[in-house]
Amino acid sequence: MKITMVVKVLPDGSQCSKCVQVGEMLERSGHISAITEVIEAREDDPLCQGMQLSMLMGVTTTPFFIVDRGGRDLEVFTIYLKLVKEVLEAQP
Repeated sequence: MKITMVVKVLPDGSQCSKCVQVGEMLERSGHISAITEVIEAREDDPLCQGMQLSMLMGVTTTPFFIVDRGGRDLEVFTIYLKLVKEVLEAQP
């Protein structure tokens, strides 16, 4: 399983406050090890990978998570606690 986290980076180079908060929760819970990749959605670069993923997935909020369970449709989570319940804590 691959979990990609997309975080928003503001024009000044800092992450959005919600992205920072969720990152801290991932660290505290130990779930950070389940995150395969972190991709930046840079507000000042609409062509960057994170902004392209946002448009492709139809997501307008950050952070968001793309879960690839292999052989199934990609799942998108915009709510951290839902990701924890349905993916991170549901693993055998």
